[in-house]
Amino acid sequence: MRNEQEVNRAVERYSNTIRRLCMVHLKNHADTEDIFQTVFLKYVLSSVSFENEEHEKAWFIRVTINACRDLLKSFFRSRTVPLDEILEQPALLLPDNKEVLEAVLSLPQKYRDVVYLHYYEDYTAPQISRILGKNVNTVYTLLTRSKQMLREKLGGDGLE
Repeated sequence: MRNEQEVNRAVERYSNTIRRLCMVHLKNHADTEDIFQTVFLKYVLSSVSFENEEHEKAWFIRVTINACRDLLKSFFRSRTVPLDEILEQPALLLPDNKEVLEAVLSLPQKYRDVVYLHYYEDYTAPQISRILGKNVNTVYTLLTRSKQMLREKLGGDGLE
């Protein structure tokens, strides 16, 4: 079990990342808060020792993604939240990014994960490969395909 100082440091350092990642997967504020608490509870009870900050951050991302997937697969999850409800929350979105976020959220999950980790968390393909447990070349392929899908959805040719 971790001490209070470690937990407070982790909450301060990773809370925004975990909340954003949950919103990308769950598209629901209430579920995001539930998963947020679950992830930090797992952290408090975990005895994992981390090699460095990157290892710790990767652990948080992996646990968050797994918790989101478990919730989405849950038998008791009988309701969904339309994308429009997310777009109505002005504190979470800048007006210029609504169209881009909508396009990213409409991507299939395997593309959404790599786009989020690459463009929002600034991970490289090899790092994403380790986090998601996929081959590096697979990550490059998913990034290339997702960029093409986003170009088609957004009608642009300058996506980077």
